[in-house]
Amino acid sequence: MRQLRNKNAGFVSLMQEQIGNHAKPLALRPIRRHRESMRIAIIDESAVRASVMQEGLAQLGDCEIFVITERRGLVRRISEIDADIVLMDLGNPSRDVLEEYFAVSRVLARPIAMFVDDSDEESIGASIDAGVSAYVVDGFAPHRIRSILDLAIRRFHAFSRLQTELSVAQSKLAERESVDKAKRILMQTRGLGEPEAYAELRKTAMNQGKRIAEIADAVVTAHKLIGGAA
Repeated sequence: MRQLRNKNAGFVSLMQEQIGNHAKPLALRPIRRHRESMRIAIIDESAVRASVMQEGLAQLGDCEIFVITERRGLVRRISEIDADIVLMDLGNPSRDVLEEYFAVSRVLARPIAMFVDDSDEESIGASIDAGVSAYVVDGFAPHRIRSILDLAIRRFHAFSRLQTELSVAQSKLAERESVDKAKRILMQTRGLGEPEAYAELRKTAMNQGKRIAEIADAVVTAHKLIGGAA
């Protein structure tokens, strides 16, 4: 098992040092099953706790483990490792530290299991908002690790599908709104009925080899440029 360690683990603000150029969430990506082993990143500032988690993971036998004990450059290092799943054992973190790890979780775009010794409803809700796949209270228990990994991965994929479906739905809605605006513009400026306006958009799209939504966007943009109402 490989480990990445740094003995100079001073406090560094995660909001500034970790996220850096990763202010926006990284693209969601599937767990790659063509690997012979799963890459697991353990994030724990306590080397003792990290070793306990390593021992618990060793029983799986099909994973490659990377231990990170310092918070500096956390997002970058996880990306370099190309971890399939991230385990964060935080012990009993302060509110500020917990919020900072939530901020990192938002941009990782990977299954994340976060372990804490104690929690409250507010923190549990915040973990969901941050994209944490499994928020485990009462700390790490070796006998539960397989089920926790499976849960985190399943939830991550379910969330990814929901995000994709939402994005597609929003895109289709925006396209319909644009087409409706373009039809209204043609109806007002050229005296066409709704079927004729749509037929004009479709004909232009076919002639130019573009989608109707693209032509509609062009019509709306041109109308705005000449001072028309949106």
